[in-house]
Amino acid sequence: MPAKLLKGAEVAKEIREELKAEVRQLQSKHSVVPGLVTILVGENPASQSYVRAKQKTAHELGFYSVQDNQPADLDEEALLGLIDKYNRDPKIDGILVQLPLPKHVNENRVLLSIDPGKDVDAFHPVNVGKLMIGEPDYLPCTPAGIQELLVRSGTEISGAEVVVVGRSNIVGKPIAVMLMQKSRGANATVTVCHTRTRDVKYHTRRADILIAAAGVTEYVKGDMIKPGAVVIDVGVNEVGKTPDGKRILKGDVAFDEAVEIASAITPVPGGVGPMTITMLMKNTVRACKVHNKIKD
Repeated sequence: MPAKLLKGAEVAKEIREELKAEVRQLQSKHSVVPGLVTILVGENPASQSYVRAKQKTAHELGFYSVQDNQPADLDEEALLGLIDKYNRDPKIDGILVQLPLPKHVNENRVLLSIDPGKDVDAFHPVNVGKLMIGEPDYLPCTPAGIQELLVRSGTEISGAEVVVVGRSNIVGKPIAVMLMQKSRGANATVTVCHTRTRDVKYHTRRADILIAAAGVTEYVKGDMIKPGAVVIDVGVNEVGKTPDGKRILKGDVAFDEAVEIASAITPVPGGVGPMTITMLMKNTVRACKVHNKIKD
């Protein structure tokens, strides 16, 4: 029997409806709305597309939203000054600088300049440290989307063997930390595999929950999956274009093989991707509450 599809687009829609209700309540009871600024330096087409999607979602949810487009030759000091302005702006609860930045700009310095309380991407070392000790203010967006997908699908996480393939700072490391915490939607035993792992298949075959975030097209084959496992495919790899110019995307999992072995699996596209922007919005709503001293 083919695996159940874990459709992130449907779950994301459900969460956005919850957020809309929260925003309406913040406005009616406290006369505030969440504020989000997205800063785009240059004209990278993919970055422009991502930023448009974030702004569109923010508008739909009723946020105060600002799209700040800057030229590609903006110097680093000017960008830092711009971020400082938004750090001090009481109407802005979340600051997002779209990556990648032009090569003449030091990304680490830029990310460090964002007030941790407005770092709704959760990239700042302060937020990474709080995540590590189990006291996060904000959860990194893609890992948070993965965890929410697992929880809302009824997947048993507590006590489960979880294997993460990939160790990036954006997905692999944080999702491993999140799922091993003593908290709701966690308490798992987590193994992290990477390019130096000697026998990846040995580890993935033990996984009750397999999270593929290697960035390699169809890296995880069917024979690497434990029968009945839940498979989360984080990969978004362009493998070509249709005759009308649309991108053809594949994940890090060989879907046609995996769907016959797993009990549940995320599709690509339409799986983890839609959850990321939604969790960014959730972080911004939380930031608004924190800044205005409003209890959940």
